[in-house]
Order: sequence, then C-alpha cells, then structure tokens
Amino acid sequence: MITRRAATAGIATTLIGLAGRAAAQSTQASPESPTGSGKGHLAARPTPQRLQPDAARDAEVWAFNGALDEATRIKHGQELAFILKNETSLPLSLHCHGVRAPNAMDGAGGLTQEPVLPGKDHEYRFTPPDPGTFLIRPCVLGGSAEPTERGLTRMLIVEEASPPQVDQDIALLIDDWALADDGSLVLSQPTPAGRLGSFLTINGKATPQPIKARPGGRLRLRLANACNARIMRLRFDGLKAYVITVDGQPSATFEPLKATLPFAPGNRYDLLVDLPPEGGQTGTVMAMIGNGFPLVEIMTEGDRREPLPDITPLPPNPKLPEIIRLQNATRKDVTIKGDPGTKSPWGINGAAGDVSTPLVKVKRGTPVVLTLKNETTFVQPMHLHGHSFRLLHALDDGWEPYWLDTLQVAENKTVRIAFVADNPGKWLLASTVAERFDADLWSWIEVT
Repeated sequence: MITRRAATAGIATTLIGLAGRAAAQSTQASPESPTGSGKGHLAARPTPQRLQPDAARDAEVWAFNGALDEATRIKHGQELAFILKNETSLPLSLHCHGVRAPNAMDGAGGLTQEPVLPGKDHEYRFTPPDPGTFLIRPCVLGGSAEPTERGLTRMLIVEEASPPQVDQDIALLIDDWALADDGSLVLSQPTPAGRLGSFLTINGKATPQPIKARPGGRLRLRLANACNARIMRLRFDGLKAYVITVDGQPSATFEPLKATLPFAPGNRYDLLVDLPPEGGQTGTVMAMIGNGFPLVEIMTEGDRREPLPDITPLPPNPKLPEIIRLQNATRKDVTIKGDPGTKSPWGINGAAGDVSTPLVKVKRGTPVVLTLKNETTFVQPMHLHGHSFRLLHALDDGWEPYWLDTLQVAENKTVRIAFVADNPGKWLLASTVAERFDADLWSWIEVT
C-alpha cells in the first residue's frame, strides 16, 4: 500500500515541480448525444453564445449539439457509439483524450483516419476499457487550434461499476477565451507559443460558479483543462480535497501539497471534497493566475448530512500492469526543440512531425522507456495516445504512485516515462498546446 505521504511527495517533486511556470451539476447526455448502448450524434456546429453575461455581443463559438455545458456519461462496460456530424467550416476528427481506445477509433486525423470534411459524417464506436474522466476534443494534424479555440471540447465520463459514495458528481470543464471588449470571439493569429485567452469559463459559463451542498456532505469534482495553451495551478481554499484519480486512472489517495495542483491542457483530476458540518461555510477552487481567480464557490446550506465512511482509494485498474520490466525495455530519447522568438520551428529529435516515419517501432507487449528532454524555454505538456504511463524516478529505481497520459516537462529539464506497449497501432506523442501541435510538435510510435 502506497502511503499518502509517498504520493504527496511524489506529486510534489514531479507534477508540481514540472508545472514551472462549475453552475455545478452532473450533466447528462442530450437527445442527440451518445446514449452508451445505441447510436447518437455529436453535431459540431457554430453556436453563438453570450460568454460574458453583460457583453454586447455573442461569441461565435463551436459546440457539440449546440451546448457547451454538457458531458457525455456512460457506465463502464457500455459501448460508446456516436456519429460526428461536421457542421463547421473546417475538417475535423475527434480524439477521446486519455481513453485507451482501439487504434481505428483514436481519431488522430491524418494518421489513423481521414479528417471528416465539412458537411460529412463519421462513426466512432468502441467500448472504453477503463472507467475515468476523459475529454472528447479535435485532433487534426495541422488543424486543431481553431476548433479548440472556438470551444469544441466535451467531457467524457465513464462511471465505475461501484463509484465512491458522494452527494454530487460534478463535471467541471475549464476553458479560456480570447474576447474583444464587446464579448465577441477574437480568433488569434497562429502562434506556436500558444494562444492565452482573456476570459475563463466553467462548462461554458462565467465564473465563479456556485455549488450548494449539505453540511457534512461529500462532493466528487471532475476537473479538466480544455484550454489551448494555458498552464495554471489549481488551489483549494477552505476545502478538504483528496485526489482519487490523475488523468482518469486511480491513484493513491492524497491531499494536494499546499492545497495546489498543476493543471495543463489535457490534464484531468477527480477529487473528493468533504464539507464542514456547519451551514453557511464556503470554499473556493482558485485558478492561480495573477493574484488568483475564483473558478468555483461551494457553500453549505440546509440540514446536516449523516456521517459518511472514511475516504479510501479506488481499486487499482487491473488492466494496467503491476510491474514494468525496465531491464527489458526499448529505450528512446525524445528531444524537444524550438524557439518561436527566433523563428526556429518546433521539432522532436530535430524533425517536424512526419506520418511516414515512427519515432520508435515495437512489438506488442514490449516495455518502453522514453527520455523526454525539453531543450526549450517553455514548459512542454505532452500527451501519449492509446496508453497510460508511469513517471520514473531519477535512477530508474521505481516510479511515482499514479498513472499519466499527459505530462508537463519543465523548461530545460529531462524526465523519463515507462509503459507497456500493449495497444497495437499508430499512436501520437504530441504537444497538448494546440498551436504547437499544429506547428508539428509531435511524433508517433508504432506497436505491431
């Protein structure tokens, strides 16, 4: 059993160190959305929306089925089946970020499928192997930044067969927007450094968003970063929060060190929050931007809830390996370079992304260790498709007590990750900063 102290120390020395630089509701699928057992539709369409309540104009966002405030929820073991209807002006393909899906359903447009042209449809159908909190987001080689900037991201929640006992299970999708003074959307000029918005929302609504709950109650908060490029920290003021999953996979349960967590595009956390037994108490989830920006405000009201059982860790995922045999691993250096200030292009191992040549090719079941060297002056969040990985200790003598699929590599730092290549196909290793991904900061591995 990994202790909370060990987990806290691990995340402190890695995730937090590498960061460097919700109207609360459990949303259900709309009639057009995937229902789990049958076909549904995700229609990607222009959806004018008043993001700033007092704005003079709507923002020309894109949304699935016309809504920014919905999540797709299915039970573990149910099939996820939907048809993407592309009603936008750009080619699209959809990646279920963090899901260890079959390769044909990975949605990497230009690598695993042809992008879906405007006015066309494409079916996605598979059964997610793991429960967890994931994202459905655009993934087109050279064409992901604008649809992401317009808000075309949705949370995907695969519920456990026996979830923890909570009073509310709340999906919180955090995004930022570049808005003009009148509230209209300002599409940024392409920049490989990444677009930082001027306005934050939760589930497409202005912040802070209120949550009301009974004294002594317990909430499950599912937090996901849908921003184009914004790397931030989350801070929990007046809240007793416990992390139970990182990037969708169960972790050793721990309290965030100094009540903060690093939060890059593509990152997800599930937390259990125990509320004080008195009414009229408040707590806040803060985005550490500048002096701090309140995202969610939780207030206790009503009758006190009967006591709940102590918080315990979720069962480990039996489909992930207990041991990764590092001594048998195929090893590969992954050097990230680029300096937009000098117009030096982004690249991995001296080359821009290229669908013709994999970074590494291995047989199914092979342990793999990737050494990620960030030789840039930017924090680099990187996402591996189709797999979850361990973050190795400095001497390869063990790993941190959580699984990841999205990792922040601090500027001018080196880290190593390990995984068992057990999912056959072609899998991207790519920046989660949409503009850097569009500027070819990606490569791929092949599992045969």
